[in-house]
Amino acid sequence: MTWLTAIEGTQTGHHLAMVLALSAALLHAFFGALQKGRYDPWTSRAIIDCSLLVLSAPIALFVVPWPPLDLWWVFAGMVVIHFIYKVLMAMTYQRGAYTVVYPVVRGTGPLFTVLGAGLIFGEHFTGVQWAGVGLLMAGLFGLSAYNMAKVTVARETLVPALGLAVAAGLSVAVYTTWDAWGIRAVENPFTFLAWFFFLTAFDFPVIAAVRRRWPRPDAAMVRLGLFGALIAFGSFGCVMMATRLDSVGEAAILRETSTVFAALIGWLWLKEPVGPRRIMLMSLIALGAVVVEIGG
Repeated sequence: MTWLTAIEGTQTGHHLAMVLALSAALLHAFFGALQKGRYDPWTSRAIIDCSLLVLSAPIALFVVPWPPLDLWWVFAGMVVIHFIYKVLMAMTYQRGAYTVVYPVVRGTGPLFTVLGAGLIFGEHFTGVQWAGVGLLMAGLFGLSAYNMAKVTVARETLVPALGLAVAAGLSVAVYTTWDAWGIRAVENPFTFLAWFFFLTAFDFPVIAAVRRRWPRPDAAMVRLGLFGALIAFGSFGCVMMATRLDSVGEAAILRETSTVFAALIGWLWLKEPVGPRRIMLMSLIALGAVVVEIGG
């Protein structure tokens, strides 16, 4: 804890934040695929949240210090914002193909986040960095457009899915900015992380109980819950810690390379074809992230 506090805003902190943001991108690609997998998105998220509750409760209640009373409003806002984000993501995945809507969500988020970081944290990108943002967004939306032209499933719900994806991207920017402010306001960042996972995991299990849509418990559910929870710890935990150590905007940009990782996962493990156009667009996303990083 003392070491983390000491490197905030330093070159060491900057390098660690970069590694954390890229780690978050890789893990988020896995997390998105899990939620869009075997079960409907509402059920998948409820299963993962149940595991998050079980794993985070003892840490939040008995290991880390409790949040100060004067900061509970921050956690209340966090719960509301993440609930809206999770609902929008479930609605988006329910209506659109993963390869189409995921790049739109990830492409919309960083632009709003960079603007929000400028207003709230006083962060300002250079002209070169804005050029990098443009390259990254061009690659993300280009990838989505290419996938949209090729997709053969859920075309009848494609327009509302894209609208929801943009709204979800805006919610990503809101929660990234809010969480960055919250983790900086709490003295111990692990207090914020533990209570974040604990408090934001109640909603979807309650929704599943109301909907009465729980599948029959089996080993696959247990694996999904456990793997999903561990990936969520890494993905959300890494990016929030990165925003405490260094620039919120740069962390948000680097996290959006998750689309590249998602495509690579599909190519290497799922044996999905990539093709030269997708490779070019993914290279554009990666180039944009590099330009943002070196342009600071």
